Amino acid sequence: MSDLGIRRRDEGPAILSYGFRPFFLSGALWAVVAVLLWLPQYFGELTLSNAFQPMDWHAHEALFGYGGAVVAGFLLTAVPNWTGRFPLRGRGLLFLFLVWLAGRLAVALSGQIGWLAAAVVDCAFLFAFSFFIGREIVAGKNWRNLRVAIVVVLLATANVAFHVEAHFRGDAAYSRRFALAVFVALIMLIGGRIIPSFTHTYLLQRRVAGRLPRKFGRFDVLCMAASAAALAGWVAAPDNKTVGLALIGAGLLNVARLARWAGERTYAEPLVLILHLAFAFIPIGFILSGLAAWSPEIALSAGMHAWAVGGVGGMTIAVMTRASLGHTGYALRAGQGTKLLYASVVLAALARIAAALAPQWSFILLHVAALAWLGAFLGFALVYGPSLFRARL
Repeated sequence: MSDLGIRRRDEGPAILSYGFRPFFLSGALWAVVAVLLWLPQYFGELTLSNAFQPMDWHAHEALFGYGGAVVAGFLLTAVPNWTGRFPLRGRGLLFLFLVWLAGRLAVALSGQIGWLAAAVVDCAFLFAFSFFIGREIVAGKNWRNLRVAIVVVLLATANVAFHVEAHFRGDAAYSRRFALAVFVALIMLIGGRIIPSFTHTYLLQRRVAGRLPRKFGRFDVLCMAASAAALAGWVAAPDNKTVGLALIGAGLLNVARLARWAGERTYAEPLVLILHLAFAFIPIGFILSGLAAWSPEIALSAGMHAWAVGGVGGMTIAVMTRASLGHTGYALRAGQGTKLLYASVVLAALARIAAALAPQWSFILLHVAALAWLGAFLGFALVYGPSLFRARL
């Protein structure tokens, strides 16, 4: 592992020595807080004083609050290794983290400070982060990863659209789908790089004969192009039957793409297996979303939560645990606690999808999903939090 921070030891606490430390921990804690506040809102037992409708607040804080923090933590750690430049740390990292935290407070208080002030404060984080990532990639002349910076800019744009649509239309349905589609695209882009790479490394270390993951090629380009087109159609018209067919087709292509990565050979290593399981929710989300356009019995939220809870939740906790182990100096092995985190996030995804497909059981299933989600992310904070405050071994 290349840890560029070792070459420049700024004074300051270990928590500010690398981007994954404050953002992974705070993102996990925010994932806990957001769900604890959401379920009572869903059942009408709690009302928050903010400018969003409850569903919009839930989606916004899951995607831009939690998701934004984890994306920042991952890219602030990965980009220095891509570019050969020093990581953001110390006061610079603290400033960026405080901008993210200010966004959470602004959204929570948007009922008092007004939607526009809340939007300005909240949107500042992703734009500041986009500027930093773009600057580092350009300065390092790492043009291959410029597409990642472009996706982050799209995410920042989706956040602006979310605030504007929620205020002027009273509901941010289009922006919810736009933001989720950007996250799905990011998983297909980053996951398509790290899943076969980590799987290849693991299988070579085992020195057991058998098939290896296929390298990125024309099929991957076709799959991502078809998926992007289907997602664009879904954002604009999720009920359109032609869009539904495109979604199902993209889902089948992603099934084939995942099958090319030899995931069945990783069952003995949870750190790698969880990446394949999390990515599996991407084609599941495509297929369920496509079927929802054709059948009124399949709720639109089934596919959305396959992407959001299974895809985003599963992939982020997979990356959070692996990066936290590697960058704090621990062996890349999943202990019992980590295995429970993975089982919890998969259970949360399955229960949430089932709640959308079987509304008669939704009360029980929603509580199962919420408890499993809390177990996964509170568990991450408890298992990994102490090491994030300590210097690298």
